[in-house]
Amino acid sequence: MKAEVIRRKFLQFFAERGHQVVPSSPLVPAGDPTLLFTNAGMVQFKDVFLGTDQRSYKRATSAQKCMRAGGKHNDLEQVGRTARHLTFFEMLGNFSFGDYFKREAIGFAWEFLTRELGIDPAVLWVTVHESDDEAARLWVEVAGIDPARIVRLGDADNFWQMGDTGPCGPSSEIYVDRGPEHACGPECGLGFCDCDRYEEIWNLVFMQYDRDLSGRLTPLPRPSIDTGMGLERVAAFLQGVESNFDTDLLAPLVRQVGRLSGRPYDPGPAGLPFRVIADHVRALTFLLAEGVSFSNEGRGYVMRRILRRALRYGFLLGLDEPFLGELVDTVGETMGEAYPEVVRYRDAVKAALRREEERFLATLAQGMRVLDEKLAGLQPGQVLDGREAFMLHDTYGFPLDLTVDAARERGIGVDADGFAAAMEEQRQRARAGRAVLAERLPAPGPTRFVGYGSLSAGPVPVGALYIDDDPVERLEMGQGGLVWLPESPFYPEGGGQVGDKGRLVGPHGVFRVTDTRRQGEVIWHIGEMESGWLEAGEAVHAEVDAGLRAGAMRNHTATHLLHAALREVLGPEVRQAGSLVAPDRLRFDFTLDRPLTEAERLAVEDLVNRWILEDRPVQVEERAREEALAAGALAFFGEKYGERVRMVTVPGASRELCGGTHCRSTGEIGSFLLLEDVSVGSGARRLEAVTGWGALAQTREWRNRLMEAAGLLKTAPAEVPARIRALQADLREKDRRLTARAEREAAQAVEALLRQAETVQGFRVLVARLEGLGAAEDLRRYLDLVKGRVDVAVLAADLGGRAGLVAYAGPGPRAAGLRADGVIRRLAPLIEGGGGGRPDVAQAGGRRPEGLPAVLDESRRLLQEMLVSTG
Repeated sequence: MKAEVIRRKFLQFFAERGHQVVPSSPLVPAGDPTLLFTNAGMVQFKDVFLGTDQRSYKRATSAQKCMRAGGKHNDLEQVGRTARHLTFFEMLGNFSFGDYFKREAIGFAWEFLTRELGIDPAVLWVTVHESDDEAARLWVEVAGIDPARIVRLGDADNFWQMGDTGPCGPSSEIYVDRGPEHACGPECGLGFCDCDRYEEIWNLVFMQYDRDLSGRLTPLPRPSIDTGMGLERVAAFLQGVESNFDTDLLAPLVRQVGRLSGRPYDPGPAGLPFRVIADHVRALTFLLAEGVSFSNEGRGYVMRRILRRALRYGFLLGLDEPFLGELVDTVGETMGEAYPEVVRYRDAVKAALRREEERFLATLAQGMRVLDEKLAGLQPGQVLDGREAFMLHDTYGFPLDLTVDAARERGIGVDADGFAAAMEEQRQRARAGRAVLAERLPAPGPTRFVGYGSLSAGPVPVGALYIDDDPVERLEMGQGGLVWLPESPFYPEGGGQVGDKGRLVGPHGVFRVTDTRRQGEVIWHIGEMESGWLEAGEAVHAEVDAGLRAGAMRNHTATHLLHAALREVLGPEVRQAGSLVAPDRLRFDFTLDRPLTEAERLAVEDLVNRWILEDRPVQVEERAREEALAAGALAFFGEKYGERVRMVTVPGASRELCGGTHCRSTGEIGSFLLLEDVSVGSGARRLEAVTGWGALAQTREWRNRLMEAAGLLKTAPAEVPARIRALQADLREKDRRLTARAEREAAQAVEALLRQAETVQGFRVLVARLEGLGAAEDLRRYLDLVKGRVDVAVLAADLGGRAGLVAYAGPGPRAAGLRADGVIRRLAPLIEGGGGGRPDVAQAGGRRPEGLPAVLDESRRLLQEMLVSTG
């Protein structure tokens, strides 16, 4: 089955079931700075789930373009190495905004997979959250799946949340079993390994809770559904191929790479370059077609990494000239019908790719010259040092395979173990940050910090350049590294305050400083060449980003005031346990074994703002450490202090030892707003806050949300809480009345139903069709009302264009051999449906309500036959 058919069937299936077909949103999320790229179908509905946006529909379905490269969701390094990882992919999804919930979501998924796509139910497995008994029960009731194929897992696998607070809930994932030949060993199984035997194809998220700041879960009044199914994965399974790259979505690109390179494709490890290029050019085409540009930051930087990775693997195939543009037409042929923009903008996409390829291929060529020089010094049979191979990888972007291939042609080996060891060292450094790297470098000499009174310095000579732990004479454009200056205005990370950012402007280029760290008395400027080049010995002008520094100063001084306010409100036993001072926010950890009360929170916030409004001076003095401590200055465990220290004082409020940068007076902070109070372990709390423009922006956002809510409620902003409480009370009363009315009507209807019951072999048997029902739950409610008053029942209804059946067998008929699930299995084909259940209760759904009269006739005949034969 072609991918385009799967996509069309999916959207049509849900459209027929009352879902609005919503076009894919762009890969760049609109108005959501927290995401680099759209990485799931629910992103465009995020505000709907949060309750801040309303749509004209309660059910939706979409085929969404997605990217997972960079940020939290990053599959880049796995692409091409596994059968399933991609940077760009399509996610098919269906969504319910407070309409249907678990039963329908499970029913829809099962019906689509087994009936629309024809997947054998015997190969399907599901996982549920370990506490979600309801979902586990519904999988058996609705789908009829063998309980042995339901696996319970914990939060890490089967609990989803949008953020630290807000809507969240358990999830249920559907897997296909690709067969024992794909097993990784005797312990292979869901929850035990992550091999390719069991492949997840659909994730159903049941948003049923609201998580507050304390972590408490409160049931949502209108639970919602968010599902996602990877189109490429489903296509691979249905097309009977081994990986996503063998599907009709990616195989044409793989074949085109083969034609361009003149080499045959190998589906094994040797085919890695083909798969990487096919995936990456598809991702780049879609991003460029949306107008995203290559750059050195954010999305543009991720794009640049993707392109360079594709070019590196192109080198392995002998592609040393720009070639990615020649694959763009193939992307259009496979994806253009669903996404016409990749055809409409293909010329612009090709031009952008060629410009970027030409820039980087020159760097690759330079790396090849370095490799040739190193190999020229070795004889056949000798081995290239693994650290040399890693230097080529790290400096010029050479994958190990390229170095091995070039060395093999000369009969030279490569120390793969040494390469792996160097790679692992780099990974450890990356995990700990480049600060760890800086500590390993030989100290060129002390740096004189001049940043307390100035945000610039220069001309200053470049004393040393490093790429990782290797000294170099020159940094080229695009290369990352570390720069040492004998004098610098850049504040290095310390005392909780993040390192400064900015730039070093030299005669031939600009080095973008993205972080500043300290090693003893040495300050390292960490970043990347933004343009041109930089050589050791050249003079540069060092320029700190003034806006970011000002934000950090406001937040650092505010952190001192917050600490002082906490000690004043809670007592002197409160101690600082950590902090983060960034330009846009501050975070303060302190000792307390409970959350702040609302009164304490307001008192702390009021006290800090009072000190700000009083515009008290911030006094900075350098003193002997013992003298400063004797004057009452606070010092903190874990901080290192010399014999001479800086003492920062806000008269009448705070006095601390601190080497950070601060405002000249508290009034420069502007304002202070507490945001969160969360636990960070036993006996410790964390407060987050914003100041100045950040506090104003946060207040405006809250005000806008309040005004929006007031507009929706048609009341004044001050009346919103009272209006919401009144609406809640009104809804509760209406629900009570509706429930009472429904129960009265149901009781009357049941009495009428029971008059239709007949006696067969001494058992009371009821076969009936009900009218005016809208959901399967209504049908089950009637079954619950007649259970115990008859011995056997089969009830049927047209549920808004879908046929529904339920059956009941009491203790007597079951003892005689009659089973409700057996009856349902016999009746379901008459409505082109499927179902199952237990011996006492079972149900079915189908697409053909016009078959219900035949169901009633067959029910009477079947029950007569079964009861007579058992009697």
